[in-house]
Amino acid sequence: MTWPNAAIILGIIVLVIILVGGAFSTFLDLRKATLVAAQEDSLRQLVSRYEQLAENTQDAQQRVATDLAELRTRTAAIEQILRTVE
Repeated sequence: MTWPNAAIILGIIVLVIILVGGAFSTFLDLRKATLVAAQEDSLRQLVSRYEQLAENTQDAQQRVATDLAELRTRTAAIEQILRTVE
């Protein structure tokens, strides 16, 4: 084997190693991007569920506040009736 042939073979080997490394790096970046997208989607779903829960909780709190106000009114009316009976 002559030196020029050896240099060409080494150059081809280095080129193949660089191409394989680049392909592997691209594959890892693509996989990382896919995982990040999946995490972002999961986070969006979690935020959506949280917003729905917060809205439901707020509705329930408003209903309870309304019911409590009605009970206070009724209690005041009953107390007024009891005072007039005495």
